[in-house]
Amino acid sequence: MTRPGLEGVFADWKEREALAEAMIPMIGGLYRRNIAPYIYGVPLFNLSVIDLMKAHRAVRQIEHNEMSEFETHPILEILCSLDLGPAHVDVGKLTSAFMEDNEGLSIGDYVKRECREILHKPNTISHEPMDVVVYGFGRIGRLVTRLLVEKTGGGHNLLPKAVVLRPPKDPAKDLAKRASLLRRDSIHGTFNGTIRVDEENHVLICNGNVIRFIYATDPSTIDYNSYGIDKALIIDSTGAWRDAEGLGMHLKAKGAAKVLLTTSGKGEVKNIVSGVNSDQILDSDKLIGAASCTTNAIVPVLKAVNDRFGIVRGHMETVHAYTDDQNLHDNTHAKERRGRSAPLNMVLTESNATASVGKLLPELEGKLTGNSIRVPVPNVSMAILNLTMENETSIAEVNEYIRDVSLNSAMQRQIGYTISKEVVSTDFIGNRHAGIVDSHATIVQGKQVILYVWYDNEFGYSCQVMRVVQKMAGVKYPNVPIQPVTGDLAIEQEAASLKTASS
Repeated sequence: MTRPGLEGVFADWKEREALAEAMIPMIGGLYRRNIAPYIYGVPLFNLSVIDLMKAHRAVRQIEHNEMSEFETHPILEILCSLDLGPAHVDVGKLTSAFMEDNEGLSIGDYVKRECREILHKPNTISHEPMDVVVYGFGRIGRLVTRLLVEKTGGGHNLLPKAVVLRPPKDPAKDLAKRASLLRRDSIHGTFNGTIRVDEENHVLICNGNVIRFIYATDPSTIDYNSYGIDKALIIDSTGAWRDAEGLGMHLKAKGAAKVLLTTSGKGEVKNIVSGVNSDQILDSDKLIGAASCTTNAIVPVLKAVNDRFGIVRGHMETVHAYTDDQNLHDNTHAKERRGRSAPLNMVLTESNATASVGKLLPELEGKLTGNSIRVPVPNVSMAILNLTMENETSIAEVNEYIRDVSLNSAMQRQIGYTISKEVVSTDFIGNRHAGIVDSHATIVQGKQVILYVWYDNEFGYSCQVMRVVQKMAGVKYPNVPIQPVTGDLAIEQEAASLKTASS
């Protein structure tokens, strides 16, 4: 993109602003047709004009040049004019590819060629809508609910139907408080939409979605069918049950079909990190664990690095935001040290993330140790990975490889990448990646590599949860342009060839 001179900057801004304004109804129209537009993984639907312009500018973080509305607007216009089937369309990547090498095609012919798999297929949704119930309404439960509402689209995907809570003393007052907690969040800001409280029917109507509030102490006794809910996927965000026996109580409820736990499952419960082992989810799976926020942050990065360089051994230290299981003031706690005041102390505690790594990546079994330090911030954590590689490498080689993985691999939604020298923890609030590698903090000395990985342990993790939910529900859309997928043999072969070349 050619930048205007200083005398033309303001005029250029106003022109791009006008284009962004014109894009909003186009994006909305596509979204209601179940065509979800993105710019390098950032969803464009429900954005303001300024947020849309910021999404364009953020491309500079990964492509070394910001993207212009002058470049994307024609692409969107053509997409709107075509008879397309449901899909996820990365307008940013589509635009970059056209600018780099369009093979002499016109922009219209180029877009048609890239959309050939969904052209003239307007009603081809391969999956059935699935009812979803959120069991528990704490930090993760509320964020997952926000995401479910956001992703309703044309109503053919995941349908948020209910929230289950313990019985309160005053149900009417409780409903109003729950609405307020969903509407306002001290960390994540206000809910993007409208919420209407229907006390008579005991529901919240969120952007048109009717979400019932059900009160129960025993998940097995709930009759979801009586609320018009059937074959539902239950998202258990309580952490009260983590093994097959406990989580299995959900399946005894009338109208429940599958259960996803928003932490690491124990025993026979299969744990999934989206983007890493999502291909292991089977239609027959009834109980799945989404692993922990830290596990989700480090496992994609560890897999990528191990595939390319080979990890001999390593240590993970996570500097973790405090959580609501800690105390505001010193008090008793089941865990050592966690009873001390969270906002006043750094609290050294154990981390189970490294133990989970070996189960998710058997090739790293026994190679990693780890600890955690809880610090006085309410959200966003950092994992420090101190790794010994099989061969010597360099900062430039490591960073360029991770940048490429963040753009062009099966884990592009999991691994983010930043080039800023000024970012701090609050800059990553709301980031949808499982983890973001801070390129300027990377340290390499021979075979020793130290990576700093930021992660929003609430929202970023909730996005990972939602990706697993979509996989369990069979929600699948074609990607334009075609993107790598988990388990793709070509990706595995490419990683193997790169590793061999570096040896």
